[in-house]
Amino acid sequence: MARLLNDIIAKGDTTALTRPVIAQDINDWMAETPEKSAWHVAVNNKEEVVGFQWIAPHCNLPPEAVDIATFVQIGQSGLGIGSALFDKTVKAAKNHGYVWINSTIRADNDGGLTYYQSRGFRDWHIDEAVILDSGQVVDKISKRYDL
Repeated sequence: MARLLNDIIAKGDTTALTRPVIAQDINDWMAETPEKSAWHVAVNNKEEVVGFQWIAPHCNLPPEAVDIATFVQIGQSGLGIGSALFDKTVKAAKNHGYVWINSTIRADNDGGLTYYQSRGFRDWHIDEAVILDSGQVVDKISKRYDL
Protein backbone atom coordinates (compact mmCIF):
# COMPACT_ATOMS: atom_id res chain seq x y z
CA MET A 1 0.00 0.00 0.00
CA ALA A 2 2.84 2.37 0.83
CA ARG A 3 4.52 1.70 -2.53
CA LEU A 4 1.29 2.38 -4.43
CA LEU A 5 0.69 5.58 -2.47
CA ASN A 6 4.29 6.75 -2.87
CA ASP A 7 4.03 6.38 -6.65
CA ILE A 8 0.94 8.61 -6.57
CA ILE A 9 2.63 11.14 -4.27
CA ALA A 10 5.74 11.22 -6.51
CA LYS A 11 3.61 11.81 -9.61
CA GLY A 12 1.99 14.78 -7.86
CA ASP A 13 -1.14 16.79 -8.60
CA THR A 14 -3.69 14.27 -7.30
CA THR A 15 -3.19 14.00 -3.54
CA ALA A 16 -2.67 16.52 -0.78
CA LEU A 17 -0.02 14.18 0.61
CA THR A 18 3.40 15.47 -0.39
CA ARG A 19 5.89 13.39 1.58
CA PRO A 20 6.59 9.69 1.06
CA VAL A 21 4.98 7.25 3.49
CA ILE A 22 6.20 4.00 4.97
CA ALA A 23 4.20 0.96 5.98
CA GLN A 24 4.26 2.12 9.61
CA ASP A 25 2.46 5.34 8.60
CA ILE A 26 -0.38 3.32 7.13
CA ASN A 27 -0.44 1.03 10.18
CA ASP A 28 -0.64 4.12 12.39
CA TRP A 29 -3.55 5.53 10.36
CA MET A 30 -5.37 2.21 10.68
CA ALA A 31 -4.83 2.18 14.43
CA GLU A 32 -6.15 5.73 15.04
CA THR A 33 -9.85 4.84 15.23
CA PRO A 34 -10.23 1.16 14.32
CA GLU A 35 -13.75 0.87 15.76
CA LYS A 36 -14.98 3.80 13.63
CA SER A 37 -12.99 3.17 10.43
CA ALA A 38 -12.97 0.69 7.56
CA TRP A 39 -10.22 -0.19 5.10
CA HIS A 40 -10.62 -2.08 1.83
CA VAL A 41 -7.86 -3.28 -0.49
CA ALA A 42 -8.06 -4.41 -4.11
CA VAL A 43 -5.52 -6.94 -5.34
CA ASN A 44 -4.82 -8.36 -8.78
CA ASN A 45 -4.45 -12.04 -9.66
CA LYS A 46 -0.81 -11.90 -8.45
CA GLU A 47 -2.02 -10.72 -5.02
CA GLU A 48 -0.46 -7.29 -5.62
CA VAL A 49 -2.26 -4.26 -4.20
CA VAL A 50 -3.78 -2.23 -7.05
CA GLY A 51 -5.98 0.04 -4.96
CA PHE A 52 -7.24 0.83 -1.51
CA GLN A 53 -9.87 2.96 0.13
CA TRP A 54 -10.67 3.87 3.68
CA ILE A 55 -13.18 5.77 5.73
CA ALA A 56 -12.39 7.35 9.08
CA PRO A 57 -13.79 10.09 11.29
CA HIS A 58 -12.37 13.57 10.77
CA CYS A 59 -12.18 16.38 13.30
CA ASN A 60 -13.81 18.83 10.86
CA LEU A 61 -16.86 16.62 10.34
CA PRO A 62 -19.90 15.96 12.55
CA PRO A 63 -20.09 12.50 14.18
CA GLU A 64 -22.66 11.26 11.63
CA ALA A 65 -20.18 11.85 8.79
CA VAL A 66 -17.03 10.03 7.80
CA ASP A 67 -14.13 11.00 5.55
CA ILE A 68 -13.04 8.84 2.59
CA ALA A 69 -9.75 8.43 0.74
CA THR A 70 -9.22 6.41 -2.42
CA PHE A 71 -6.00 5.42 -4.17
CA VAL A 72 -5.72 3.34 -7.34
CA GLN A 73 -2.42 2.25 -8.88
CA ILE A 74 -1.20 4.58 -11.62
CA GLY A 75 -2.33 3.19 -14.96
CA GLN A 76 -5.16 1.16 -13.45
CA SER A 77 -7.86 3.85 -13.30
CA GLY A 78 -11.06 3.22 -15.20
CA LEU A 79 -10.96 -0.56 -14.73
CA GLY A 80 -13.60 -0.78 -11.99
CA ILE A 81 -11.22 -0.93 -9.02
CA GLY A 82 -12.58 2.26 -7.46
CA SER A 83 -16.17 1.14 -8.05
CA ALA A 84 -15.60 -2.21 -6.35
CA LEU A 85 -13.91 -0.53 -3.41
CA PHE A 86 -16.68 2.03 -3.07
CA ASP A 87 -19.40 -0.65 -2.98
CA LYS A 88 -17.67 -2.26 0.02
CA THR A 89 -17.01 1.10 1.67
CA VAL A 90 -20.65 2.20 1.45
CA LYS A 91 -21.74 -1.01 3.18
CA ALA A 92 -19.13 -0.48 5.89
CA ALA A 93 -20.18 3.15 6.42
CA LYS A 94 -23.81 2.10 6.84
CA ASN A 95 -22.79 -0.69 9.24
CA HIS A 96 -20.89 1.87 11.32
CA GLY A 97 -24.03 4.03 11.48
CA TYR A 98 -22.77 6.94 9.40
CA VAL A 99 -25.29 9.10 7.54
CA TRP A 100 -22.99 10.62 4.92
CA ILE A 101 -19.49 10.35 3.47
CA ASN A 102 -17.22 13.33 2.81
CA SER A 103 -14.47 13.46 0.23
CA THR A 104 -12.12 16.42 0.07
CA ILE A 105 -10.29 16.61 -3.25
CA ARG A 106 -7.73 18.97 -4.69
CA ALA A 107 -9.49 21.23 -7.20
CA ASP A 108 -6.81 20.40 -9.79
CA ASN A 109 -7.40 16.63 -9.45
CA ASP A 110 -9.75 16.11 -12.39
CA GLY A 111 -9.66 12.32 -12.05
CA GLY A 112 -10.59 12.41 -8.38
CA LEU A 113 -13.34 14.95 -8.92
CA THR A 114 -14.77 12.86 -11.75
CA TYR A 115 -14.55 9.63 -9.72
CA TYR A 116 -16.49 11.00 -6.75
CA GLN A 117 -18.99 12.83 -8.97
CA SER A 118 -19.69 9.59 -10.83
CA ARG A 119 -20.45 7.88 -7.50
CA GLY A 120 -23.10 10.50 -6.70
CA PHE A 121 -21.12 12.89 -4.50
CA ARG A 122 -22.13 16.55 -4.69
CA ASP A 123 -20.19 19.68 -3.79
CA TRP A 124 -20.89 21.12 -0.36
CA HIS A 125 -17.80 23.13 0.64
CA ILE A 126 -14.71 24.77 -0.91
CA ASP A 127 -11.48 25.63 0.89
CA GLU A 128 -9.53 28.20 -1.08
CA ALA A 129 -5.77 28.67 -1.11
CA VAL A 130 -4.83 25.70 1.08
CA ILE A 131 -1.09 25.47 1.64
CA LEU A 132 0.20 21.91 1.34
CA ASP A 133 3.23 20.64 3.27
CA SER A 134 5.28 21.19 0.10
CA GLY A 135 4.32 24.87 0.06
CA GLN A 136 2.10 24.45 -2.99
CA VAL A 137 -1.18 26.35 -2.79
CA VAL A 138 -4.36 24.60 -4.01
CA ASP A 139 -8.09 24.88 -3.59
CA LYS A 140 -9.90 21.87 -2.12
CA ILE A 141 -13.44 20.83 -2.92
CA SER A 142 -15.42 18.81 -0.40
CA LYS A 143 -18.10 16.54 -1.78
CA ARG A 144 -20.87 14.77 0.12
CA TYR A 145 -22.51 11.40 -0.48
CA ASP A 146 -25.69 10.71 1.48
CA LEU A 147 -26.08 7.08 2.52
